[in-house]
Amino acid sequence: MRLAVEIASWGFMLLGSFFTLVGAFGLVRMPEVFTRMHAASVTDTLGVGFLIFGMCLQAGFGLVSLKLLFLLALFFFTAPVVTHALAQACLHEGIKPQLAEDRRGMTGARPTDPDDGRQPS
Repeated sequence: MRLAVEIASWGFMLLGSFFTLVGAFGLVRMPEVFTRMHAASVTDTLGVGFLIFGMCLQAGFGLVSLKLLFLLALFFFTAPVVTHALAQACLHEGIKPQLAEDRRGMTGARPTDPDDGRQPS
């Protein structure tokens, strides 16, 4: 039984390390601040979550696991608030997200679609 817990804990920690590395590469490779915040959320949620859960399995049932779960809950409640504040600060400074297309005001079919049967306005 102890071997299964050890294998599971190392599996979770390796999975958390993988997602942390993916988030780090995303922070380097993404073109703008909003997509970088999205890449950082991979590290925030999956990376740290799997790492702490693996450490809880390593520590066993006790006070250390309770402290680790408290840190995980604290991290899950504060990370979205910080990300939201950063996004609002960027928008306040006039930094706009880079979009492939502007979808504001589009409803239903495309206005220039010749097959929709309506006259363009």
